[in-house]
Amino acid sequence: MYRLTLLNKFKCLATLSSLLCATAWAAYPDRAVTLVVPFTPGSGSDIIARIIAPKLSERWKQAVVVDNKPGASGNIGADAVAKAAPDGHTLLMAINTITMAPNMYKRVPFDPTTDFTPVMKMAVANFAIVVNPQIGAQDLAGVIALAKAKPGQINFGSPGNGTPHHLAMELMKQQLGFDMLHVPYKGISNATTDLIGGQVQLMFASVHSMLPHVKSGRLRMLAATGAARSPITPTVPVFKELGIDFMDAVDSWYALLAPAKTSGDVVKSLHRDVSAVLALPDVREQLTAQGLAIQISSPEQLGDLVKADYARWRKTVADAKIPIE
Repeated sequence: MYRLTLLNKFKCLATLSSLLCATAWAAYPDRAVTLVVPFTPGSGSDIIARIIAPKLSERWKQAVVVDNKPGASGNIGADAVAKAAPDGHTLLMAINTITMAPNMYKRVPFDPTTDFTPVMKMAVANFAIVVNPQIGAQDLAGVIALAKAKPGQINFGSPGNGTPHHLAMELMKQQLGFDMLHVPYKGISNATTDLIGGQVQLMFASVHSMLPHVKSGRLRMLAATGAARSPITPTVPVFKELGIDFMDAVDSWYALLAPAKTSGDVVKSLHRDVSAVLALPDVREQLTAQGLAIQISSPEQLGDLVKADYARWRKTVADAKIPIE
């Protein structure tokens, strides 16, 4: 009798504990959630954050705050999230620079492969090579031939060291055997202005950011990443059509990361709710208009992607002998 009673007490305590845990979990999020954007307003990650924030706030009945923390090619914002409490209330609106920029600095206070909990990939933006029409070549083959004939005499711009725009061109230089001079700028706007003005002759950039200038005739788009031609640039070939198969996965991907040791329940809830918001027709329409294609992954797939890209860009930086700051 005593043993049976004792066993029943333990069962009651276990049941009570489960109920308390369920009640606590049901309260997530129980206060404001901050989406940290590691770049300036108007960047791709900022656009996504500001589109989904009000929808998540409505769904959660909690404030969702977008907090821009730019600097050091995204490292400052990423570090802030890496050091935040792992409770799901501070999240990183990451772009794939998190796998690139840490390779450009001698001392980075976080490890992108271990200091974050992957939640999901959310979207991608294809990239393209754009040139000033005065470059003296009509297509990508002509540009490469020109670069080989004049090593180091053609300038390519980027919004900064360690950005996708920079490292994508470095990858092409290595794989195709030509040399160009890198001119880093503080942001895409300044780089674009000088590209149009002819101070630099070409740039690797997102399709949607360059499209207005291409339509106006001030720039020319030679080749884009992706498996097939985009409906918004049907006359622009993808790299694979031109016999270049290593550029397929060179794009900007956008993802949601939480601090390391964030619980699986929080990750599951975030994945479910953010996926639901991204599936809303008006959200999809707004992102498409910005050149952002929704691509949702599992947490495990994102974790594998971060590790693979981090290793790939570390090799690219080392092989290109890019100075480490």
